[in-house]
Amino acid sequence: MSPTPKTAIRLGFALLAAAVANTVIALAATALDDGGIHMGLSPAIYLPFTAVGLLLGAVGWFVLARTAPKALRVVVPAVLVLTWIPDLLLLTAGATVANVVGLMLMHLVVATAIVTALRPTLEPAETGARLAHHENGV
Repeated sequence: MSPTPKTAIRLGFALLAAAVANTVIALAATALDDGGIHMGLSPAIYLPFTAVGLLLGAVGWFVLARTAPKALRVVVPAVLVLTWIPDLLLLTAGATVANVVGLMLMHLVVATAIVTALRPTLEPAETGARLAHHENGV
């Protein structure tokens, strides 16, 4: 499985959707971040990180899909949880709960965008027997 023009278009739309969603989240978190440090909530910070996160996630997806496609079901949620650790550590640096939850939601948005964009790239055998049965009318 290699990236195709269709995949690139899906990733472009995923990036656009993630950027819009993360902007909404940042605005809400900033509004609720009374007296906080607003860490990672400015567009100059979160928009490049959204793009880099999407790119790194796509690379990881393609590597796993090629070598161990069944591992995606475990690795994707595990990596998402790992990205939340630095967010939670910000609580010790003066970030408010609103700030931290906002950042955690932003990570969830990027992960969801990657999965939504790249799930169609998996081979039918890799998407699970249930899906194959459904497509065959069983």
